[in-house]
Parts: sequence; C-alpha cells; structure tokens
Amino acid sequence: MTKKIGMEVSIMVSEAVKLANVDVIAAYPITPQTHIVEHLSELVADGELDAEYVCVESEHSAMSACAGSSATGARTYTATASQGLQLMSEILYIVAPMRLPIVMTVANRTLAAPLTIWNDHSDIMSNRECGWIMIFVENGQEDFDQTICAFKIAEDRRVLLPVIVNMDGFILSHVIEPFEPVDQETVDKFLPPYEPLYTLHPDKPVTMGAFSMPEMFTETKMAHDVALRESEKVIKEIWEEWGKLTGRYYTAIEEYKTDDADTVFVTIGSFSELGMEAVDLLREKGLKVGLVKIRLFRPFPIDDIISSLTKFKNVLVIDRFLSLGGIGGPIAAEIKAVLYPIKNSPNVVDFVCGLSGRDVPPEEFVEMYDTAMDAIKNEKIKEFYLWGVRE
Repeated sequence: MTKKIGMEVSIMVSEAVKLANVDVIAAYPITPQTHIVEHLSELVADGELDAEYVCVESEHSAMSACAGSSATGARTYTATASQGLQLMSEILYIVAPMRLPIVMTVANRTLAAPLTIWNDHSDIMSNRECGWIMIFVENGQEDFDQTICAFKIAEDRRVLLPVIVNMDGFILSHVIEPFEPVDQETVDKFLPPYEPLYTLHPDKPVTMGAFSMPEMFTETKMAHDVALRESEKVIKEIWEEWGKLTGRYYTAIEEYKTDDADTVFVTIGSFSELGMEAVDLLREKGLKVGLVKIRLFRPFPIDDIISSLTKFKNVLVIDRFLSLGGIGGPIAAEIKAVLYPIKNSPNVVDFVCGLSGRDVPPEEFVEMYDTAMDAIKNEKIKEFYLWGVRE
C-alpha cells in the first residue's frame, strides 16, 4: 500500500493530470480553480510535464483552444469555475456532439449576482444539459482518482465524449487532505496513449462540426443522447479496472448505513461526508436513517437510482442549487421524475441549502430530518424547502 501524504486538493488534481501525460492545457485563471492551472504551468515550465500550456485571454478562448487541440488528436485538459464556465458555455455545447474527449475540472462556485466566490452548484447545474459526462467527488482522493479515470473514460472508442469532474470550490479545492498517490507505472498500465479515431490534419482533410439542416438535426441529437446513455456501462467497467489496480472501487451511487434504513438522505459532492456524520448522529438516537450518494450525474444512473431508492419509505434530497421560478432543486426534480411511474414509491422531500457556501453542519441535517418527518406525518410536504432562510 502506498503511504498517504497530505496535499492541497487542487494540487492533487494537477498531479493527476501530470500522471495522465496530457499534451495540451489551455486555461484561464478564476477562483477557486486557479491553483490547479498555476501548478500545471509550473510543471510545464520546469520540464516535469511535456505539454503545451496555452495562455488565453478568457475561458471562452480556453475551451475553443481545447476544441482545436483535441480535434488534432492531443490529450487535452482544462479547468474553470462559476462565470468562467458560463463564458465557456457556447463551446461546451459544441465539443460534446463533436465527440471530442476533453477532460475538465470544475471547482464549483456560485454564479453572480450578487458577486460571491463561495461554493454551490449553480455553475454546473446551469450547464447540466450540455452533453458532457459529469462526475461529482466528495473528497481529494476521489478527485485525484476520478481525474485519471476521466481521461480513460473520455477516450474510450465506445464513448468519445468530454468529461467534467466536479469538486466543491474551497470546501475541497483549497483544503489539505490525506491521499494515496499512484505511481507513473500504474497510471501508464491503466491509461494507454491516446489514439484518436479522426483528426484534423492538412494531409488528410476531414470535416468536423459541419452545418446541419433541420432534416438531420434530430437524428444527431438522438445519436449524442444514445452515446451518453450507453457510456454508463463503460464508466462502470473503467471504475472496476481502477479498483483492481488501486483497491479503490467506485460506483455510480454509493450507500451508507442503508441495510435497515427506512429513510435516507440523498447527497452529491462534499455534502456527502457531512450527511454521513448526520446519519451517525441520528443512528445514536435509534433512528433507521442512511445515505445515498450520487457520484455519476450524467448520464443519470436511472436503473441504479430506482434499485436503491425504492427500498426506502422516505428520501430526503439535499440540493445545492435553486431552480429559480421552478420546483426547487434539480437533483430532487430528476429523482421525482424517475420514481413517478413506480407504485408505492417513497416520499421525496427536497431541501435546497448551502447556497454560496452557507455552512450546513451535521446538526442541521438532523433538523432537516425532523422537518421532513413532521411534514410526512401531517401530509404537508412542501414542493421544496429553502433551508436556513432568516425571517
């Protein structure tokens, strides 16, 4: 077993990108992802990473440069957050149907206004339909592992789709955590050199991203959707392979203390570890409570969600994004849609909390549990609860 070391999570991500032997990095600094690309620029400048580091003037240019480099067959990486992801948005919707296997870290941060630099999921949830594979991590070890796995997933010939690895800004990005590194030999065994299917080259011209008439557009969207949905089984295969190499196995969803549970929290990202602490507190009171963590968000693991959540009476979803003018949080909305056709499906209670980094300690999870149980008992479940609003 490799000895654990302490490292800032952003630097862990940079070291994972280095181990993946990327060819091109194009990025623009924005809090809280800046430490990732700063460290990568140092690795390139010091000759520790043989890659092209492209300094660009904006995030829109960063993703445009990534599109070009990936189209020529280069293993490509970038990172961003918040308004930077929004500025990239136009190109996000281009590279996915072009099947360019770019890997990106998003250090999730609130969208302005008002101006804020703290964490929630408004940046990624505003782009959740862009056609990328999306993974959420709860700690630094996951971030390190999933960054390496992301390249193998993206470049698999059965997938050929870009991947976003989401980590909570500041809560993870700027925190020093223990983790087990992996040596270059292990990564090389797991991640072979990238061999693109098609590339842009003047000696053999091809067309990428061509204009589509309405008569063909629906078919292209269906092809993209099918590819994204079918990537789920490949993702699981690759996670299994990583587990055999490292002893760290990953699944689309993960359960905690659910064997005898009648009620579960459903979490995504770093809230998962807080939720586990809350489960422990509730268990001490003799309550049968567990937790289900969603790791794979796109493609949404529908079968796994159904198989897991239909075992319980009550499902308390913890969302970190408010769909303004909508029906609460997107995680709860998707879970409700998945469970709707199923007879005797569980009660689903949606809590939107932690917006822009507002602290939600384990004790407040316990309060959310009490609120949900009271609402269920009295048959007065609200569409959603915007938690912690001061009156």
